[in-house]
Amino acid sequence: MKERPVSRIAIPRQSARQRRRNFEEVALGYTAAMAVTEASRCLQCKNAKCIDGCPVGIDIPGFIKAITEENFTAAIEILKSDNVLPGICGRVCPQESQCEQLCILDIKGQSVAIGRLERFAADWERLQSKPVSAATGAAPSGKKVAVVGAGPAGLTAAADLARMGHGVTIFESLHTPGGVLKYGIPDFRLPSAIVDEEVNNVKNLGVDIELNSVIGKTETVDELLDRFDAVFLGTGAGLPLFLHIPGENLSGVYSANEFLTRVNLMHAYQFPAYHTPVKIGKRVAVIGGGNVAMDAARAALRLGADKVYVIYRRSEVEMPARREEVENAVEEGIEFVFLANPVRFSGDEKRNLTGIECIRMKLGEPDSSGRRRPVPQDGSQFQMELDVAIVALGTNPNPLISRSTPGLEVNRWGTLVCDEATGRTTRPGVWAGGDVVTGSATVISAMGAARKAARDIDDYLKRNTSPDPVWRKNQAGNDQNR
Repeated sequence: MKERPVSRIAIPRQSARQRRRNFEEVALGYTAAMAVTEASRCLQCKNAKCIDGCPVGIDIPGFIKAITEENFTAAIEILKSDNVLPGICGRVCPQESQCEQLCILDIKGQSVAIGRLERFAADWERLQSKPVSAATGAAPSGKKVAVVGAGPAGLTAAADLARMGHGVTIFESLHTPGGVLKYGIPDFRLPSAIVDEEVNNVKNLGVDIELNSVIGKTETVDELLDRFDAVFLGTGAGLPLFLHIPGENLSGVYSANEFLTRVNLMHAYQFPAYHTPVKIGKRVAVIGGGNVAMDAARAALRLGADKVYVIYRRSEVEMPARREEVENAVEEGIEFVFLANPVRFSGDEKRNLTGIECIRMKLGEPDSSGRRRPVPQDGSQFQMELDVAIVALGTNPNPLISRSTPGLEVNRWGTLVCDEATGRTTRPGVWAGGDVVTGSATVISAMGAARKAARDIDDYLKRNTSPDPVWRKNQAGNDQNR
């Protein structure tokens, strides 16, 4: 019997020198031989804890066993039975803090590279002449569901509901589907072509997608409920947070949302082929410590900046970004300025950004996030010269839908009030999941919430045999109570 490898198989990558000036994918993926060897490390536990760590409940030992047997068709079939976006999740899902963290091998060594194996199976399928079709499931129910938003939550809910036999239409505000997968994550981490192909997987289940549909403007949720039996809101969180310090409106100060949307969705990195340039200059600072900050910093470097700094008010230990992305940034030459917080931006007479003033911080007692609270050190201010600053502090949901939908309750952060187990909002007939409920979070957590909501919507549609949606019966009472 062949001896099982102890250490995980390293994934091939572009060299740091090569990749820091191109937008091609950094991690190149496993070969078939690498994937089979890595899969052979799996112990095939009878009580597989790794599944408990997966928000969408993938049969992880099952698809890995199929790879071990070189039955790649079976591997992708198992994956797609629970996840229609395996190529996406295999690249951007934080497996190290979810499924891989619960792998029994992680106790004394290195966990199985579950994410890399998921990516391999999806990439293998893409190279075949005919994709492996995801099971369509139940017979048509005659019920119709509107899904608002074509990001990870919306796509997942739509796919599950379609396989349950319901007619599904996605309404997407932008001119292309994908949501944050398309506008928020650069090609060097998630190629746009992968998103397009996996969106097509959802379409192939019979899901319709209507683009340029701004629900809350072009049509309201109430109007959708006149035409559909249920509505799922997966609109994400696209409203950027700012520092609220002097000079933040100077030319050259971006939100990470705007910057990454210009780069990714509007193809600024392909200027002049696309007429959508983005200002960079020689010195760029990104404020924040999450994955979005890493994406923005690494994109700025590839667009030609000489120096890119990441300014973070805590230490490296507290950074929420994936460790792999931080390591990639360091290898590429990004410089980190820890325990520092901006207090003002400065500009010239034409209101162009010229610099930033920061104050040194020290860590105090833990705050509500469990991380030690940063405390300013008096008299420790320092200056940095800059041409561009990118603020990556997180996002909240756009209030357009909540303000235009009576009975839809939000909390003080502007996120929708929902039942965590079912995705039910305070408005009967309306469900939600993803960043619109949680605020900025991960792709896979949004997908997990969408799966829960889809199951509850299915139960609701099966119970509700009345030709009129149940919400109508409650609406008169709701109107009287307002």
